[in-house]
Amino acid sequence: MISNEMISIVGPALVAGLMIALTHAPLGIEVLRRGIIFIDLAVAQIAGLGLVAASTFLHQPSTWVIQGTALLCAIIAGLFFRKVEKAIPEQQEAIIGVSFVLAASLSILLLADHPHGGEEIQHLLSGQMLFVTWKDVLMHAPIYVLIIAAWFFKPSLRSGIGFYLLFALAITSSVQMVGVYVVFASLILPALAAVKSNNPHKLAWLCSIVSVVAGIITAMVSDIPAGPLIVVSYVLTAVSFIIGRRLL
Repeated sequence: MISNEMISIVGPALVAGLMIALTHAPLGIEVLRRGIIFIDLAVAQIAGLGLVAASTFLHQPSTWVIQGTALLCAIIAGLFFRKVEKAIPEQQEAIIGVSFVLAASLSILLLADHPHGGEEIQHLLSGQMLFVTWKDVLMHAPIYVLIIAAWFFKPSLRSGIGFYLLFALAITSSVQMVGVYVVFASLILPALAAVKSNNPHKLAWLCSIVSVVAGIITAMVSDIPAGPLIVVSYVLTAVSFIIGRRLL
C-alpha cells in the first residue's frame, strides 16, 4: 500500500530523476558522437571535489557557496578539456581519464580524517536520491530548463566552448543530487541505446524515463539504495532497447 509518506519521498526523487534524464540524454548523445566517453565521469568527480573542498575548508558554508564552488571547479575542468581538445585532441581521452583519477584521489585524501569520510565518499559516488527534497528540485529546475532551452533553441552552443559550459552546468547540479555513478549512467547508456536511431533524442529520452521510474519504484519497494539500483536499471533498460532494436 502506498502511503503519503512514501509519496512525499518518491515525488521529489522521481521529478529530479526525470529532470536529469531529459537533460542528460542529448548531452550524452553529443559525448558519444565526440568519442569523449569519460568526460562525464571526470567533470562529475571534479565537481564533487569542489563540494568536498568547500565543506572541508570553509566553516559552515551555505548551500549556494558549496554549489558555486562545485560549479567553478566543473567550469574550469570544462575549459581545460576544451583547450586540450584544440591543442592535443589525440591525447584528450587519456588526459580526461587522468583528471578523473586525480580528482577522485584528492577527494579521498581530503576526507581521510573526516569522522564520516567513508559515508561522504559513498554519497558522492552513489548519491542520496531518495533524500532529494522539493526545495532541491525547485533550486535545480531552472538550471535544467536553461540547458534544454539553450541546447535546442541555440544549436551553435553545442559546439566549441558552449558545449563544455553547458555540460559543466548540468553535471554540477546532477552530481549533488544523484552522485557520480548515476550521472555517468544517465549520460552514456541512453545514448548507447539510441545509436544509429532515426530519432535518437526521443529514443534516449524514453530509455532514460523507463530507467528512472523502474529504478526508483524498485528501490522503494525493496529498500535497496536507490543510486546503484538506478544504474543497474539504466544498464538493463539500455541493453533491452539495443536487443529489441536489433530483433525488430
